[in-house]
Amino acid sequence: MDRIAAFAAAIGDVPCITDPAAVRLRSRDRFAVSPMLRKALKDKFAEVIVTPRTREEIARVLSAACRLGLPVTPRGGGTANFGQSVPLEGGVLLDMTGFAGVVWQKPGVVRVKAGTMCIDVDAATRPQGWELRIHPSTKRSATIAGFISGGHAGIGSCVWGMLADKGNILALEVMSMEEEPRVVELRGADIALVHHAYGANAVILECEMPLAPAWEWRECLAAFPDFMQAVRFGVQLAQEDAIIRKLVSIQGWPIPRLIKPMGTIVPDGHSMVSCLIAAPFMDAFRQLVAEHGGIVASDSAEGEGPYGAPLYEFSWGHSNIHIQKSDPRFTGVMGLFPTEDLVGSIGRVHARYPEAPMRLELERTGGKLLAMGTPAVLYESEAQMAALVQAMQAEGVSVANSHSSSVKKVGIKQFDARDAVFKRVMDPKNLLNPGKLVFDAPEDSRAGVDLPTSGWSLRKAL
Repeated sequence: MDRIAAFAAAIGDVPCITDPAAVRLRSRDRFAVSPMLRKALKDKFAEVIVTPRTREEIARVLSAACRLGLPVTPRGGGTANFGQSVPLEGGVLLDMTGFAGVVWQKPGVVRVKAGTMCIDVDAATRPQGWELRIHPSTKRSATIAGFISGGHAGIGSCVWGMLADKGNILALEVMSMEEEPRVVELRGADIALVHHAYGANAVILECEMPLAPAWEWRECLAAFPDFMQAVRFGVQLAQEDAIIRKLVSIQGWPIPRLIKPMGTIVPDGHSMVSCLIAAPFMDAFRQLVAEHGGIVASDSAEGEGPYGAPLYEFSWGHSNIHIQKSDPRFTGVMGLFPTEDLVGSIGRVHARYPEAPMRLELERTGGKLLAMGTPAVLYESEAQMAALVQAMQAEGVSVANSHSSSVKKVGIKQFDARDAVFKRVMDPKNLLNPGKLVFDAPEDSRAGVDLPTSGWSLRKAL
């Protein structure tokens, strides 16, 4: 009996897929937005998919895999952009979507099972007047634990900051990768051990999240004849705390045409700022647009815009997916533009790449406003991407490597001495998503491409 057959026998009636075609298809996430990851991860697949429905079944899966030495890659909705949930060593793909539902909720906080879709969290809390503070652009298809494991920020981050900011994740219950799996509750500083670790040091079981008041949101596209007008408007809007907002996404011309569903909503030659504004504040929003020389090109109720999908699906990680439908060569990096020279650093990078439209998401961390983004360039070579990284860093921008699926090489997560200890204690045989988070060996070359990135130095950016 081979190890996959032995594993299937050991887990009993836990739903299990071994059909090679189905396994290969579901071993993918959205890493295809990177031409370099398309090459690096093209032949990386699991060998079996399991979808446990209870914590007892999850423990049975982890125990059996540990006894047999099978790697386990936890997975939510499979919406990550740089291969976070793509197995590098085959083994078991642990599909957590069968372990879903609200555990409890009360005013301002909710606790849910790991496989709960982000949109279902809001569906449960909105009748009581609450919603998630932050959600990904993939809200309709991403799980809450997948977002915590692979993401860093999203819609709502222009107000509430990054997921790593204190208070944006209240607690995580996790399970160890051992023959006798243990359950551990993480709170306070310990949450950072698992956040943005790609499921490589523990399997998340439950997430306790803070909520924000649920407003009636308006989807607005503000258009400006000059890109830097759009930037200055976006920065001021993100600082106008009296205007309740949830999204400030800046996209330079010709992105409004490259995103096909946008059609001709935005006038020719205009850059756009995509915004989610609470309905009572629309007059103040329109006034601010006019003061910066722009127009409101579109104003719709949430989810009812003329572009056929929620506006947040044209921002953050989704935006490059839409742009690549016009030309799959478009790509970029993850630059973090610093608070102290936010508009200036954006302007300098724009001046270096005047033919490459810029994509920017305004977000906060530590109470300070930053911008995350990149020029959208047509990919030619790794050398071209290295030059882009070096040019942005020369202008004071911290750059993360979105063309690698190694936690360390990406450079968003901050580490201290506790991380290596936690990995060894929770995953002593190094079977959880191996190759993605390495402490006791050289970095795994299969995880993607090395670029001369500095990583995100949040203290420097502030």
